[in-house]
Amino acid sequence: MSLEDVFTRAWYEPSWWLKLMWPLSLIYRLITLVRRQYLTLLTKDKPYRVPVVVVGNLNIGGTGKTPLVMALVSELKQRGFSPGVVSRGYGGYSAQYPLSVALDTSFHLSGDEPLLIARSNCCPVVVDPNRPEAVKHLLNNFDCNVVLSDDGLQHYRMHRDIEIVVIDGAKGLGNRCLLPAGPLREPESRLSQVDFVAVNVTQCDEFEATIKKLDKFSLSPISFRNLLTGQTKQLGEWRKNTCVHAVAAIGTPKRFEATLISLGFNVTLHAFNDHRVLCPKELSFGDDLDIIITAKDAVKLSPNPDAKIWVLEVKAEIQTDLVDRLEAELIALNQNRALSSS
Repeated sequence: MSLEDVFTRAWYEPSWWLKLMWPLSLIYRLITLVRRQYLTLLTKDKPYRVPVVVVGNLNIGGTGKTPLVMALVSELKQRGFSPGVVSRGYGGYSAQYPLSVALDTSFHLSGDEPLLIARSNCCPVVVDPNRPEAVKHLLNNFDCNVVLSDDGLQHYRMHRDIEIVVIDGAKGLGNRCLLPAGPLREPESRLSQVDFVAVNVTQCDEFEATIKKLDKFSLSPISFRNLLTGQTKQLGEWRKNTCVHAVAAIGTPKRFEATLISLGFNVTLHAFNDHRVLCPKELSFGDDLDIIITAKDAVKLSPNPDAKIWVLEVKAEIQTDLVDRLEAELIALNQNRALSSS
């Protein structure tokens, strides 16, 4: 078990030895507070010509941000908006930034999540570790009237108009301590300062927080897609052996396993660290059982995969009026910008 795994497990379980880290957490809190105030002051009066919506989280690890971004893009397009997405492009490296992500862009350049968004939503996606530059490039080269940032809540060099924090309903905020004593990048009090808090309740999880309103969403499985042939099977059309291998290099592999079990599968889970590029050996088990992977992992596999590999396609289902309220805020922001420029 790696040192990272030791800390991650301790953050979400009672661990007395983490108290030794509290002095470091206090120093971390002071540094993040000063940094946020300084960078926010620099960008406060420098809004972009369209609203910017940040979808991020307080804690380290996967929470379901990217599926929620994809759902928001889809909903906003249906309501007449022209959204674009910016991302850091974690896991990718390009010799030149900003990078516009095309359908055939290599994940080695863009990272897995930006490529997944570009292929799933057919909207412009721009990657740059310097997010303000990504926003500028997006607005200079594409016709967008709203920008969504996949992650980047703590990237305060980028002006933002609306903040959405995403929480994993199963893990919550762990022990609610700041790094390194806990998993939080910012204190829990930050939740009262953002515009929306969306909780991923895929497995009927519960999360309690001292905020006025929680929005809920779940990741609903919709179909299986064969990675080699492209054949699609609806959930009720699976007539194959229900004993399967589940392979996931995502933030919460156990959630993926639980989803498959809820669909009636007998699952052998093979879990890897988030963003890992799976190699052929990690997808070979010496038997004839089918292998089910996530869409996020699928974009990183070779063009000639094993015919036994199937992708579970999921969609974020928003269970509240989050999109209605987001739309109202976007309309108001655009109206204010129009008045100030006239």
